[in-house]
Amino acid sequence: MDTLKKLRRIRSITILFVIFSLVGCNSMSLFDQHAYTQTTSVKVDALNLMDLAVEEYTTHETSVVELQTQLQKIYEYEKNRPKNEFTLKMWDKLLAEDGHLLGGFLNRWKNETKLNEIFIVESKKQVAQAFDYIAGFESEKLKEADIPNF
Repeated sequence: MDTLKKLRRIRSITILFVIFSLVGCNSMSLFDQHAYTQTTSVKVDALNLMDLAVEEYTTHETSVVELQTQLQKIYEYEKNRPKNEFTLKMWDKLLAEDGHLLGGFLNRWKNETKLNEIFIVESKKQVAQAFDYIAGFESEKLKEADIPNF
């Protein structure tokens, strides 16, 4: 039953991202190499930190705070880019502490002190996919040099 709920959540997240992709394409900002690099870099850091959730949260609390600070910096950067509402919505989903992605995972780890390895593996799949959506959306944006002169 729990697996069925997880699959429904994954499907819902996927559908949400696809819908936003189709609706938001006309009003998006240009490709930003810095945003793409930061997203892919923090993805690696986040997934590596998630592996440590089999251990006591307090042992890795400093690393969690450092990751959260890094995520806040990326979020602030994205927030201040023009025509970037869709990307910001994806970041909101990823970081929501009451959600089922990275923010919720870190919150649950803090509250439960240790997490089950199977839960970690399944959560990492969802978090990785969310990061991939954000990075993929950024990489699909047109570069200024790709826009023809009229």
